[in-house]
Amino acid sequence: MLKLTKRGDRPEDGREVFGLTVTFEERRQHKFRTRLDNGRETAVALPRGACLRPGDILASEDGLLVEVRAAAERLSLVQCRDADQVARLCYQLGRLCHPVQIDGLRISYPEAPAVDIMVRGLGCDILAVTAAFDPEGPAGGGLY
Repeated sequence: MLKLTKRGDRPEDGREVFGLTVTFEERRQHKFRTRLDNGRETAVALPRGACLRPGDILASEDGLLVEVRAAAERLSLVQCRDADQVARLCYQLGRLCHPVQIDGLRISYPEAPAVDIMVRGLGCDILAVTAAFDPEGPAGGGLY
């Protein structure tokens, strides 16, 4: 089994970089078993506290390089009317410690029926989508 134990750099010499498509929850873990996009069984074993972002490069001890990709997930998508609505929605979701991806007036977050009820109570319409989720990271670069 391939074991990815450290971060790497994008190669400048044209070496092959394999893909690893994982969910947001998997990217929050420092140790987990999975498969590369080509089906090869893999273990990720990074130092405690490590978080992965799409585009990160991981390396095995024998020099194989792997690029982290965000898997498509079930999300709730809100198209806000204005910046005030974005601020109110992000404030309320933050109070719940619920991760959000912000793109202008669009806010997306992992599908959660109880959260959707609260968001609708704020006067927002929600669209269920399946898309890659790459939420805002914490200030200072800590864990999500």
